Amino acid sequence: MPESPPTHRKAAGFAELPGLLASAPHRLLFFAGVVAVLLGMAWWAVQLTWTRFGLAGWPQPSIPPAYAHGMLIQYGMFPLFFFGFLLTVFPRWLNQPALPHSRYVPVAGCVFAGYVLAHAGLLHLPWLLLLGVALMLLGYLVGWFTLASVLRASAARNDHALSCLLALALGVLGLGLFLAYLLGAPPACAELAIRLGTFGLLLPVFFTVTHRMLPFFSGNVAQGYVVRRPRWSLPLVWLLLLAHLLLDWRGALGWLWLVDVPLALVFGWHALAWQPWKAMRPGLLAVLHLAFAWLPVAFVLYVVQDLIYAGSGRLLFARAPLHALAIGYFGSMLVAMVTRVTQGHSGRPLQMGAVPWLCLALLQVVALVRIRAEFGGDAYLWLVIAAYGWLLAFLPWVLRSAWIYLTPRIDGKPG
Repeated sequence: MPESPPTHRKAAGFAELPGLLASAPHRLLFFAGVVAVLLGMAWWAVQLTWTRFGLAGWPQPSIPPAYAHGMLIQYGMFPLFFFGFLLTVFPRWLNQPALPHSRYVPVAGCVFAGYVLAHAGLLHLPWLLLLGVALMLLGYLVGWFTLASVLRASAARNDHALSCLLALALGVLGLGLFLAYLLGAPPACAELAIRLGTFGLLLPVFFTVTHRMLPFFSGNVAQGYVVRRPRWSLPLVWLLLLAHLLLDWRGALGWLWLVDVPLALVFGWHALAWQPWKAMRPGLLAVLHLAFAWLPVAFVLYVVQDLIYAGSGRLLFARAPLHALAIGYFGSMLVAMVTRVTQGHSGRPLQMGAVPWLCLALLQVVALVRIRAEFGGDAYLWLVIAAYGWLLAFLPWVLRSAWIYLTPRIDGKPG
C-alpha cells in the first residue's frame, strides 16, 4: 500500500517545534525517548571502552558504573516511551477525554531533563546526578497522578490500567530508593531499586501492554484468529515477579527456580496461545510475536541458571538471562510497538519499513553478542561490541523516527 500523499513534508520551523512536539503525548515523549536511546548507550559504550582499553582523562562517575547503567536505562530511557504511550491510550481505554498539554508536558520535561542531567552528572559531577534523579522522580509523580486521575474519573476498572499504575508506583519507589542511596543510604537501596526497575516496572508494563495489544492487533488482521486474553495471567505474573524480586534481593538464589519455572511456563503458554503462525503478515504484526518470543526464552535461561545454582552453588552465565530479557524482549518490543504507533499516528500506512526491519535484525545480533559475553573469553570486549552494536542498530531508526516527530502528519490531521 503506498503512503498517503503528500509524502514530502519539511520539518517544522524552530518557532513551531514546541507546539508541534506538544501536540500529542506520544510525539513529545517518543521524541525524548529516541534521543535517550542513543544518549544512555553512548555513555555506557565509552565507559566500557575506558574499562577495556583505557581512555585517558575520561571522568568516572561517583557511583559504580553498573548502578548508573542499570538505573538510567531502566528508569529513564524505556519509561519515556511508557509515558508517551500510556498518556495517549489511558483516556481511550477508560472512555475519557484526551489529556490537555498541561498534563503531559511536565512529565516529558522532568523525566527527560532529569535523564540528561543525570548523565552529565556521571562525568564526576555527583550534585548534577542527584538533581537529575530528583527531577526524574518528580516527573514520575506527575505522570502517575495524571494517569491515576484518568482512572479515578472512569466508571470502569480496567485490569490493564491498574497493572500499569501499579508498575509505575513501584517505579516511583525504585527512584526514591536510588535517590536515598545518592544521599547516603546503604548500597542495598540501589540494588533493590535496580531489581525493582526490571521486575517491578519494566517487565510488568511490557507484559501488560503486550497482553492487551498483541491479541487485539492479531485478531483485527489474521483470519481464523482466536483472541485469548486470560484475566488470570496478569495477577499470576505479578505474584510470581514480586516473589522473584524478593528472593533475588534477599540472596535466596537457590529458591528462584520455584517462581521462574512457572513464569517460563506462563510466558511460553502465551507465546503459543497467541498463535504466531497465524500472524506472520503483515510484518508490523509479525514483529510483535517475534519480540514476545524472547520472553519465554529469557525465563528458560533463568530456569537453567537457577537449577544449576540449586544443585551446585555455582552461578553460571550471570547476566545472560537478564540481557535476553532486556535487549531481546524489551528492546525488540520497543522497536515493534513504537514503530507501529509512530506509523499510525503520523498518518502513514501500518507497515514495517526497511529501517525498522534493519534495526530489529541488528538488535537480535546485539542480544546474542551480549549473551555471549557471559560465557567466557574476553568478556569486556564482547560488552564493548554489544554496546556499539546497539548504537549502530538504533541510529537509522532514531533518525527516521525523530524526523517523523518533527514533521506534521502526512494526512494533514492534528496530533
